[in-house]
Amino acid sequence: MGEIGSSRGYSCEIRIINNIDMNKVKQNWLVVGIILLALILDQASKVYVKTHFELGETVDVFSWFKIRFLENNGMAFGIEWFSKLLLTLFRIVAVGVMSWYVHTMIHKQEVRTGYLVTIAMVMAGALGNIIDCVFYGKIWDYAGWFHGRVVDMLYFPLVEWNWPDWLPWIGGDHFIFFQPIFNVADAALSVGVILLILFYSKNFYQQEVDESKSDSESKK
Repeated sequence: MGEIGSSRGYSCEIRIINNIDMNKVKQNWLVVGIILLALILDQASKVYVKTHFELGETVDVFSWFKIRFLENNGMAFGIEWFSKLLLTLFRIVAVGVMSWYVHTMIHKQEVRTGYLVTIAMVMAGALGNIIDCVFYGKIWDYAGWFHGRVVDMLYFPLVEWNWPDWLPWIGGDHFIFFQPIFNVADAALSVGVILLILFYSKNFYQQEVDESKSDSESKK
């Protein structure tokens, strides 16, 4: 009876290990799938706008949603803070670090699937704009490698109004919400970051705690 019980326990352990390994494989493919889907949507929309629109052209889809073709040298939503080459290199390094982080997280411990989804969205957003910066200048023959411009087209002027004249500084100005023009990569990156902050910020703290515990136990 003892041998039968031990063999059953051993087989249960094997099943558990196999289930964990299969779950890790599924998580790997989920991350890859999200990144590929976001990249396809991002690049397809950019190439279409680039080949069918004039720069600055606007098409009204709805009163609150327009396609407006713009290009910028900067970060998400057209923000420009750094030099073009420095920004592109920073994005490449950031994606490399995130790839290593995701690989380590999946293979060393159990990770919540939702957390990996948000990380994949951030990586996809960064990669989408990296492609523009690295290749578009050469493809469209207006700049060298790493100096391409990011294509933006999504514009959501949801509401607008004129500020009352009696208000200081902004009186009489026309206000539009939401003014930034962005692309699919910007949207994926921004949504991913927001979800990380709202729901998964504890993961970073918990990982640091787990690593410190494992280090202390290994020293004993």
